[in-house]
Amino acid sequence: MSQPGQDAKFFQRGKIEEFRADLQAAETKDKKFVKRKTVLKKIVANITMGNDMSPLFTDVVQCLGTPLLEIKKMVYLFLVSYGRSRPDQIHLVIPNFLQDCNDRNPLIRALAIRTMSYIPIPVVTEALSDNLRHCLKDRDAYVRKTAAICVAKLYSADPRKAEKGGFVEMLRDLMLDSNATVVANAVAALSEIGDRQDGVIFKLNLTTANKLLAALGESSEWGQIYILDSLLRYVPQRHADAETMAERIIVQLQHANSAVVLTTIKVLLYLMNYMENRRLIDYCCKKMGPPLVTLLSSGPEVQYVALRNILLIIQRRPAVLKNDVRVFFCKYNDPIYVKLAKLEIMYRLARAENANEVLAELQEYASEVDIDFVRKAVRSIGRLAIKVEAAADNCIQTLLNLIETKVTYVVQEAIIVIKDIFRRYPGQYEGIIPTLCANLDALDEPESKAAIVWIIGQYANRIDNAEELLDDLLYTFLEESVEVQLALLTAAVKLFIYKPSSEKAKELVSKILKWATEEVDNPDLRDRGFMYWRMVAINPTAAGEIVLAEKPPITTDSDRMDRGALDQLLLHTGTLGSIYHKNPETFIRNAAGKALADSPALNPHSRAVLIPLTPVQLPPTAVQVPGPGPVESHAKNETSEAPDADAEDNGETAPPPPPVAKTELEGEQEVDLESDQEEDAPARKRTAGSDPYSNLDGAFGNYLADEPRPMGTNSAGRNEVDDLLF
Repeated sequence: MSQPGQDAKFFQRGKIEEFRADLQAAETKDKKFVKRKTVLKKIVANITMGNDMSPLFTDVVQCLGTPLLEIKKMVYLFLVSYGRSRPDQIHLVIPNFLQDCNDRNPLIRALAIRTMSYIPIPVVTEALSDNLRHCLKDRDAYVRKTAAICVAKLYSADPRKAEKGGFVEMLRDLMLDSNATVVANAVAALSEIGDRQDGVIFKLNLTTANKLLAALGESSEWGQIYILDSLLRYVPQRHADAETMAERIIVQLQHANSAVVLTTIKVLLYLMNYMENRRLIDYCCKKMGPPLVTLLSSGPEVQYVALRNILLIIQRRPAVLKNDVRVFFCKYNDPIYVKLAKLEIMYRLARAENANEVLAELQEYASEVDIDFVRKAVRSIGRLAIKVEAAADNCIQTLLNLIETKVTYVVQEAIIVIKDIFRRYPGQYEGIIPTLCANLDALDEPESKAAIVWIIGQYANRIDNAEELLDDLLYTFLEESVEVQLALLTAAVKLFIYKPSSEKAKELVSKILKWATEEVDNPDLRDRGFMYWRMVAINPTAAGEIVLAEKPPITTDSDRMDRGALDQLLLHTGTLGSIYHKNPETFIRNAAGKALADSPALNPHSRAVLIPLTPVQLPPTAVQVPGPGPVESHAKNETSEAPDADAEDNGETAPPPPPVAKTELEGEQEVDLESDQEEDAPARKRTAGSDPYSNLDGAFGNYLADEPRPMGTNSAGRNEVDDLLF
């Protein structure tokens, strides 16, 4: 083996003719294969740099007869890169593949079988099948663990061939192998096959799950991740089974690898849905806290992944980090995306006991230089006032102090959240309205303008100069955004209802209704103008009862996300779905969905919000169009030979073949490759015209799930998590 750093000289762009000449020259006087090895290193280096070396296919393939492992590795690497693009020449390599599959050296046997699996060409796949069957039963564990991964490659190239050849059953048997690495690779291959929409359904029974747990301690860290992740495919039938399994894997929380820690937490959260022992559940929650806090000492990227997962976990299990709010206080050198994630978690963990501490920290953030962060901090102060009633007075005082700074964006955010506080605590804080109205000139954003207009209209009976304020705002009515125009229209009608005898109010409402119905193009605004005009003209009393009706108070409950959707998202802890807070099937094509499975051990609360998976319906393999089609020029001479030509002319077509159903693989039970398991297919039904990437706009920091909204809406309804799941 060459020393590190000595191969840098090979990374120079070379010419095909020179490499070919060097390879031919190396065949004569090269007893120790030094020249051949050097040329192959240059070729592999050029492949790494992105240069096309495929014209050297036949010359490189001739080196396969060299009895040197290092040369074989480089030739096989070349074949992995260019094998599939040379289907007409790949037959030259098949004899060498077959010879190496029976070599005495296990490294060469594994290398040959792995390279064949990377070339999904029918002639290679055919040669792979018999040799793969032997390698799965090889006496050497290295060959067996390589062959296990090759089964997944074969399945992706030809699923029917892999199923009919019995390779899935052989993988199942490998899960009981004596070597932990072989077990982990078999689990990884079965998981990959099971995640396909047209693959088998991979489930575990208790016996197999216990044997996988026994191999956990001897596996590598990535093997542990595969094994732990596969435990989600085991559905406990008794509370005791789930509790025993949780006790066996909880030690993995001490692992140094963050992926192992997050996967262990994912399995524990899954098993808690099937556990009955409240003391054990509390113990697991207590044990989960320190590893999550430790992840925050990593780099900012790992921190962000941990924070996004923590945000999901504390919504489902608040006890995990209920006393660790100080850990999430922002540092001066944190990136903005980490700060925003910490800000949301601080709000989630805030309660009466630590509200003043959180409020003091948020007040510090409101004087930062980053405008987006300051806006989020000010908005969080308002949300804190709505969430924790005991802290509302202090939050209002803090917001008033921020308004006195006269910083434009701070004032605007403060007015937006104060509007929500007025709705949350009606009749308590209206005394600060004059302070808000004094800052009217500082407002230049639609949301803040709409907020102050709402306040003026809602409390027009308490504001002496409400008519003058609205009159000033109406000067730019036609240039305002629709949001502000709607707010001004409603506020003017409220003013008229509060003060029906005021000539100024009559003038304002008449002017704005005329603008809204005659000079505005927006249909929503125009329709609302007509509606208000008719109500005010026909029955002002009824109009007052409608426009000034009592509004439901608002809240920002910490558990705003739908419980069933939350349980489903927690099954993706540590994956991309936990960062986006969306199920993978919403943004990854052909991704398989996950959901809690019903069983006698499932907790009643989890069962009540259970979201079943929709059976997948695969598209037909052929598209049939009724009726005769245009006759192609090259097919005119073949019409007499077509056996179904008459049927086509009559508009009769054969029905499309039925979609292939998933088959079930459970532990050591039989695999029925013909059974129909549509009710268990773990993939959500997708519409053909939907864009799977259309929901990623708010993936980084748009915490829309907790915007203030009426308490009367059904917080458990799916309409509130449209941006998260559906």
